[in-house]
Amino acid sequence: MSTDAPIRWGIVGPGKIAQTFADGVAHSRTGKLVAIASRNPDKPGLGENFPGARILHGYEALLTDKDTDAVYIATPHTGHAEWAIKAIRAGKHVLVEKPIALSAYDAEAIYYEAKKAGVFAGEAFMYRVHPQTAKLIELVKSGVIGEIRIIRSSFGFNMGTVKPEHRLFANDTGGGGILDVGGYPVSMARLIAGAVEGKPFLDPEKVSGVAHLGQTGVDEWASAVLKFPNNIIAEVSCSIMANQDNTLRIIGSDGSLEVKDFWFASGHKGGIGKIELIKGAETQTIEVKEDRWLYSFEVDAAGEAIRAGRAEFAYPGIGWADSIGNLRVLDQWRASVGLEYEVEKATRRTTNIAGATVTKGDSIPKRNIPGIAKPASIVTLGFEFFPNFAAASLTLDAFYEAGGNAFDTAYVYGAGKTESIFGDWHTSRRVPREEIVLIGKGAHSPLCYPDMIAKQLDQSLNRLKTDYVDIYFMHRDNTAVPVGEFVDVMDAEVKAGRIRGIFGGSNWTRARFDEAIAYAEKNGKTAPSALSNNFSLAEMLDPIWAGCVAASDDEWKAWLNAKQIPNFAWSSQGRGFFTDRAGRDKRNEEELVRVWYSERNFGRRDRAIELAQKLGRNPIHIALAYVVAQPFPVIPLIGPRTIAELEDSLSALDIKLTPEQVKWLEG
Repeated sequence: MSTDAPIRWGIVGPGKIAQTFADGVAHSRTGKLVAIASRNPDKPGLGENFPGARILHGYEALLTDKDTDAVYIATPHTGHAEWAIKAIRAGKHVLVEKPIALSAYDAEAIYYEAKKAGVFAGEAFMYRVHPQTAKLIELVKSGVIGEIRIIRSSFGFNMGTVKPEHRLFANDTGGGGILDVGGYPVSMARLIAGAVEGKPFLDPEKVSGVAHLGQTGVDEWASAVLKFPNNIIAEVSCSIMANQDNTLRIIGSDGSLEVKDFWFASGHKGGIGKIELIKGAETQTIEVKEDRWLYSFEVDAAGEAIRAGRAEFAYPGIGWADSIGNLRVLDQWRASVGLEYEVEKATRRTTNIAGATVTKGDSIPKRNIPGIAKPASIVTLGFEFFPNFAAASLTLDAFYEAGGNAFDTAYVYGAGKTESIFGDWHTSRRVPREEIVLIGKGAHSPLCYPDMIAKQLDQSLNRLKTDYVDIYFMHRDNTAVPVGEFVDVMDAEVKAGRIRGIFGGSNWTRARFDEAIAYAEKNGKTAPSALSNNFSLAEMLDPIWAGCVAASDDEWKAWLNAKQIPNFAWSSQGRGFFTDRAGRDKRNEEELVRVWYSERNFGRRDRAIELAQKLGRNPIHIALAYVVAQPFPVIPLIGPRTIAELEDSLSALDIKLTPEQVKWLEG
């Protein structure tokens, strides 16, 4: 856009903070407030509070307004992600009041949408772009107080009495101190710890939090200790029912720096900010005089980024990675104190992140698997890494909306959490059970015995909220037990209708699998007809975990081709071997080195890189395409942790490797 045209701002959610932001726009160099979106446009005083702005009826009206370039999201916390994503998809730049979302997972989804749309997206920590913050960073880097050792910071106030209807006390709106004001001391601590290292920020390696949860289920006062990799320790606290001194203290080996109300800088309408430099009995006051209004700085920082075609704030503004990292600390803090909002649970979070009904897509191809009555997506989603339903639902929603219908669960994953998450997901989204190809697994070591299967399946089905699985794998093998005992138990589950498709072994050898088939045929039992072993372009040299079996070598491929046994392949992309994390000169990751490093595998990696360059793709895409292109059925299990990772993996599905390319990759 023109480098001198004003950025035309609209506001979603015309509350008190929106009025403060509007003052910032009015006193900015780059912005102009043109519209306010309200669900109650006739509210008294609305026009007076936002002079000169058009009042639009409903938030959607602002998103379709052609005279608005950028949108400031000032709804309650629970609406931030939804309306940010809707605005981004409408082509608007967005500035979202902190916290940008309820969790780091939601924030990642927002920034990923902004990346795809090519628009600016930022989190509104206004103090970060004020000159006082830049001066503070300068003092820290100068070494004036020596080696930084401790950071103490608080942001707390006292509401006096509990007001359940107020957003700060309402669980339904993500109330409490941690999300509302805890992000300020955390962001400052991470900023200072990073400045010491010459970096924009530094993430703590450990977060330990405590809090008092009040009668409405939100934190009324809370504290946390952050331990950084450079040995800096930060003590942070926040509150909505306790006045605190709200002073930042940076303690070094030779002195300390103190800033009262650091987040308020030199004041709402400008003034003199003060940084106290304390050395022994001497105190020096460093003044930062600034006539410009506090919120005008973030308006202009966003405006300058938009004019320059940048997608995020320039340092020391809070960029995307910094914003996500900050929320990740708040996530850990909340997890420490057991604070999960009702709106994050399946009973309330029944739509996707953009507030829409989750509907089945068709972009992921399907394939027919012998013994399964319905087509299955050619990749299967595993999701054992997520901490809670809210985080997992983002990926589950996106996978289903892309056309994925095959899901991999197991009795041992997350001590049952994965199964419970899936059960909550498909019931809260009302996904028809008959559309899903559901994998269950049980009998993992050390409980790898036939008599455990029925007991574990009882619990699994209860967690999964269904009365059957489509595919079931014995998660490990126990060769001390006659194979027929396993087959007998699995046959009984098939006949009972709790397995309505096929079963087999995960991490079973060829000899044991053949023995199981032979026993079933001899005794009139249902034979195992599926496998779930590792299969990848990179051959696993050493088991990743005890009892793991890979099926990637030439003997295995010949067996799979002859039998045409479907293999639901885990670690199908080599667990990072086809990314920049690996390399002949990179030996800092023990698992990568132990499991994958061989000259044969590096030769395959080299060829994957070469082919990827020719196709304009990434080597990891070639690795996944290789698995799908086998002349026998291999269904890759993928485990993306974000929507971005999911879509990146799915992008490989349009690569159609020829048999000649497959052989060339193998060498």
